Amino acid sequence: MATDSPRETIAIASDHAGLEMRAALKEMLEGAGHTVLDLGTEGPASVDYPDFADAVAAAVKDGRATKGLLVCGTGIGISIAANRHRHIRAALCHSTTDARFSRLHNDANVLVLGARTTGIEVAKDCATIFFATAFEGGRHARRVEKLC
Repeated sequence: MATDSPRETIAIASDHAGLEMRAALKEMLEGAGHTVLDLGTEGPASVDYPDFADAVAAAVKDGRATKGLLVCGTGIGISIAANRHRHIRAALCHSTTDARFSRLHNDANVLVLGARTTGIEVAKDCATIFFATAFEGGRHARRVEKLC
């Protein structure tokens, strides 16, 4: 497996449903040596996930982060919101295979997880693989270019 630089700045955010998973992933990523830009939410009160997808998209666009991680209840809503941004390729992953190929073939720059649909250990494994895997390029590059 190809790997990127082992240390990145990762913007993370979640809605209220993803609060606990985001906290666990933040701790894991920092423990692995990544810099984490935590963009909230700050508590369990109900919030709107598009606001947090927008915050991560802005951080990736302006260079404050190289990649992003988003969490909501299922991951579906927040991935839809993130993918409205032309420079974002957010991949909702449920397995390490999803995480690996989203980077290898799609050059995904935002990992999305569902706190109600994915266990924390699988989520940690997905994050580890996602942030360690480099884009394969080659025949995939022309396809990714069509997304931008």
